Amino acid sequence: MACLALLSLLVLYSAIARSIGEPVKWAVDAATFLFAWCVFLGSDAAMRHDKLFAIEVISGKLPKKVQYWLKLINWGIIIAFLAFLIVYGVQLSYDTRLRTFQGIPGFSYTWVTISVPLGALLMMVTAVLKARQQIKAGCENTRSGGGGKELL
Repeated sequence: MACLALLSLLVLYSAIARSIGEPVKWAVDAATFLFAWCVFLGSDAAMRHDKLFAIEVISGKLPKKVQYWLKLINWGIIIAFLAFLIVYGVQLSYDTRLRTFQGIPGFSYTWVTISVPLGALLMMVTAVLKARQQIKAGCENTRSGGGGKELL
């Protein structure tokens, strides 16, 4: 939350400074850095606290056993995608190690791109824990909504 507030203040400060003819060169770069970290750390926090949206128009009407297996398959897909993000995020971070921000000389762009594999790793840990919790609960304790917010 603090990251998002700081990001918003930084963008506001930059816009005001630009309007009065005194642009702040580093503000956009700092906002990019904060945005990347807010996205990935916030995604993990939302996943951990079951604050992600779930649309279950059809799956909520299926038998508990089918819901159970659909959720496990869903966790498997999520874990596979996060593994993909980790592998290619590390590669991206390595590739950007020599790139620096225009407004912040000497500050490597890797500090932005490393948020991808680290955030994905945190989300993978959460996804594995959630899948494990789902397996322990069994198919009889499968509840509609999966803990998330239902849209419909």
